[in-house]
Amino acid sequence: MRLDIFVLILGYVLSQFYRAFLAVLAPVLGRELGVTASDLALSSGLWFFSFAVMQIPVGIALDRIGPRATASVLLALGGAGGAMVFALAEGPVAIHVAMVMIGVGCSPVLMASYFIFARLYSPAVFGTLAGMMIGFGSLGNIAGSAPLALLVDAVGWRAALFGLAATTMVVAAALAIVVRDPERIRAQDGGRGSVADLLRLPGFWAILPLMAVAYAPAASIRGLWAGPMLSDLYGADSTRIGTATLAMGLAMVAGNFAYGPLDRLFGTRKWVVFWGNALAAVALAVLAIAPDSGFWTVTALLAALGLMGSSFPAIMAHGRAFFPPHLIGRGVTFLNMFGIGGAGILQFASGGVFGAAAQGTPDAGAYTVLLVFFLVPLLIGLGIYLLSRESPE
Repeated sequence: MRLDIFVLILGYVLSQFYRAFLAVLAPVLGRELGVTASDLALSSGLWFFSFAVMQIPVGIALDRIGPRATASVLLALGGAGGAMVFALAEGPVAIHVAMVMIGVGCSPVLMASYFIFARLYSPAVFGTLAGMMIGFGSLGNIAGSAPLALLVDAVGWRAALFGLAATTMVVAAALAIVVRDPERIRAQDGGRGSVADLLRLPGFWAILPLMAVAYAPAASIRGLWAGPMLSDLYGADSTRIGTATLAMGLAMVAGNFAYGPLDRLFGTRKWVVFWGNALAAVALAVLAIAPDSGFWTVTALLAALGLMGSSFPAIMAHGRAFFPPHLIGRGVTFLNMFGIGGAGILQFASGGVFGAAAQGTPDAGAYTVLLVFFLVPLLIGLGIYLLSRESPE
């Protein structure tokens, strides 16, 4: 493995950690700072929103400046700086600010990797490489479950966040040292290579709705709602929540690795993506019907959702196949904006939906409403995705 890709994987491990760690911190933040589940829904949504908003400028920077400066500077200022703000937080507002900063800091890391993959390797193996990146990076998802719970119990959540800030700064410095920018490519037709050029690509539109909703259920439940749900319905403490979210995190790692080579195995990207997400919808539907069916049953359903719902690299590979070389940076970040932005919007709305359903007393019915809220957009996205075209190659 190239050294720059290894360091980018470390950066993406941090990105996955930061988007998932609030579920484990929910109990201690509630006790010490009075932070509610709705507050954490807003904080998590702000992470996704800031991450998504940054995708267009990140895409331009990748094409014009290159991945080295784009990834290292933003990760240092936003990622490490935001972790420091979080460590010093005295209430929900500071946590909101910290998550915005961390979202900005994490926004270029995965796309810098995809930019390098797309420029140096053939489209046929892009899906495998993209899945590998997310699969290894999802170790951060795992670190944000049971290991984080053990660390918080040992040293406290503030010391843990200070340590994360220092780690993030070290990774940002390593990115600045080892990443090498691919040679720049100009548009063949003399155009500027704008987002408008992306929107004129045939065969691309029907992919966007599924990209906007496919990642949201697994990411939102793993990163935010699993903790409150298991606590409210089963009285689970941080250790049991960490165990359940670890199982879901491991399943998401396996899913990212599994999706990568399936397009070459079956000779299709479209139908691998469609049937994988259809099975994720089945797992989510069963969970919505019986969220109180038992701790281990729910844990198994969460793991199934994580496994089948990890189609992000496969959808990205489907869309990437339509991009000309000079639009790769803007193209992958444009897709990522839909994936992360959709998750952020649904997370923003999920707090209000759950609050209205629970009316101060969370029960199984309230969580059923919440899970159906994530299920319906996924079904709509699958319906529109049926109109998409197979990858050109």
